[in-house]
Amino acid sequence: MFRSNNLAARVFERQILTPRPGTSVNLVRHFYENLVPSCTIYDIDCPDHSFRKFTDDGQYLVSFSRNHQDLIVYRPTWLSFSCKGEDCDAHSLPQKAKRFDSFFTQLYCVSLASSNEFICKDLFLYMETHQFGLFATSTAQSHEAPTTEGAIEGLPSIEKITFYLVRLEDGVILDEKAFCNDFVNLAQSMGVFLYEDLLCIMSLRYQTIHILQIRDSGNLVYVRNIGIFCREDDELFINSHAQSMGILDKSKPDDSSDRQVANGVLQLQVTQGTSFLSGIKQRLLSFIFCKIWNEEADPTLRVQHLKKKFYFHFQDYVDLIMWKVQFLDRHHLLIKFGSVDGGVARSTDQHPAFFAVYNMETTDIVAFYQNSSEELYSLFEQFYDHFHANSRNSLHTSFISSHSNNIHALDQLWCIKNKANSISQFVKKMMTSLPCTCQSQSPSPYFDLSLFRT
Repeated sequence: MFRSNNLAARVFERQILTPRPGTSVNLVRHFYENLVPSCTIYDIDCPDHSFRKFTDDGQYLVSFSRNHQDLIVYRPTWLSFSCKGEDCDAHSLPQKAKRFDSFFTQLYCVSLASSNEFICKDLFLYMETHQFGLFATSTAQSHEAPTTEGAIEGLPSIEKITFYLVRLEDGVILDEKAFCNDFVNLAQSMGVFLYEDLLCIMSLRYQTIHILQIRDSGNLVYVRNIGIFCREDDELFINSHAQSMGILDKSKPDDSSDRQVANGVLQLQVTQGTSFLSGIKQRLLSFIFCKIWNEEADPTLRVQHLKKKFYFHFQDYVDLIMWKVQFLDRHHLLIKFGSVDGGVARSTDQHPAFFAVYNMETTDIVAFYQNSSEELYSLFEQFYDHFHANSRNSLHTSFISSHSNNIHALDQLWCIKNKANSISQFVKKMMTSLPCTCQSQSPSPYFDLSLFRT
């Protein structure tokens, strides 16, 4: 359909024409074809802050102080200057236009971090329905942390990590959750994922996925922990059987020897020489075993198949740790497994990795892939939007362009794929983006390939 390049004509057209049901937001986005940024202002008198990002709805600009102690939030004042006449490019902007406060108004400044803590400048997640913001502070990272019960050796430790839920409208801190002597990868929000009102935090050191719910009141409420235990009654079941079998040392007092609670996770204390695989690792090994078992119908070939594909690699599977996690929907998680060395590496291209889809309700692993799996890549190419698990309540995220909803983006992906020397290496490279980083895509109309493309 022909679209006028005249903005006034398009406004008049909007007044006399009724858009089809469900297309009103998309019709408004088309106006950005006539509102293209054409001027850059240099040498702005700007506050000395570390600016993070705009919220997706454009209501707030989030920044941090240079010492990473304070949260400073601004509200845009939007259009501040106009030009009369036809040759507007020849007119110079007034001197006031070179001031930051001509475009933004500071709402508040809130102190989040104490003297030995710092705000993580990479972590800011926005809950649009309630205008809540999630932030994190942490102390310095230590690579010489003492070994504790249940902790993975070879991973660093942070004395204290605190997550804050802030109401962006007025800067009120609604709730906070602290993790002590733990390690959560806060760089680029890799260890945290927000889906609607559900929040998951990946504890690398204790190999536990913490699932929390953000209530309408602004409270962070624990829903479940996935790691050592998968079901709510697993702890009671194991402890009752351990006591009946005499595994626990009853000669020690109950308050400190039988159990140790860290970050809301019960660490089972057992006598020397007794070890248990975690609940999530047992689910993973069971799924791999059953999958290989069902590949062969002949009993003799089945045994050989198990020896080659399962028992030979058994210790490799046992040594896997969880690297990263994301929601696929309210019931399923995509978990990335790999070696201890790759858990904190900047680049995981050279480390073997596996992906598992976990059902939180049934506590079952429902799918398992290696990072070179072409089946997984096919799903990634066709259903890329599902991996980002954007909120159904957001009006903005549904317009993010990707190769699963835009032919131009798909052409670019195919072009890169055809130029690759090895399909296997190409698949591995593409799979490094999984699980997806939460809120890493911008819904700006200027990135919409249906409106603008290079």
